[in-house]
Amino acid sequence: MVAAICVFCGSSSGSDPVFAAAARSLGAAIVDGGHSMVYGGGHVGLMGVIADAALEAGGSVVGVMTEQLVAAEVAHLGLTELEITPSMHMRKARMAELSDGVIVLPGGFGTLDEAFEMITWNQLGLIATPVVFLDVENYFASLFDFIGTSVSAGFLSPANAALALRAVTVDEAVRLAVTAPPPFSPKWLA
Repeated sequence: MVAAICVFCGSSSGSDPVFAAAARSLGAAIVDGGHSMVYGGGHVGLMGVIADAALEAGGSVVGVMTEQLVAAEVAHLGLTELEITPSMHMRKARMAELSDGVIVLPGGFGTLDEAFEMITWNQLGLIATPVVFLDVENYFASLFDFIGTSVSAGFLSPANAALALRAVTVDEAVRLAVTAPPPFSPKWLA
């Protein structure tokens, strides 16, 4: 199956070169799998690394960025296409519209906001899109511990917790983003 894979990742490269290496590998793997990539449109941090890797591999890369970020001169100007939105909410909505699956690389608050908005939209039945965290060097281990704690404490059902998929290799992340079954029917509580 050919898919448009959305990638959420940091506008920083992080402190360990392994993060940039994973971004390069993921960009190439998306293209090698015959897929296109959608992402936040930046030339900085892991965003720039993955976009450059996908473009160098001959892939189609669509960036979606807000007017504010374009004005801050962080837009990647060498993309296949750059869409500009007036707000962050519209940016996330457009990225969801363009994507068949999501892969989350390490990043900060913005990356987590994007990922959890997609998970929440899945939970509410607004979209049916796999969301896969590529757990580079156990970066997301404590996040998945927290999700388990939320289930144990009764704030999150096991079915809703399963909306956050976890992969430890690039190939596994791409496979899950493309072939994971659609999320379950909405659970309005938990």
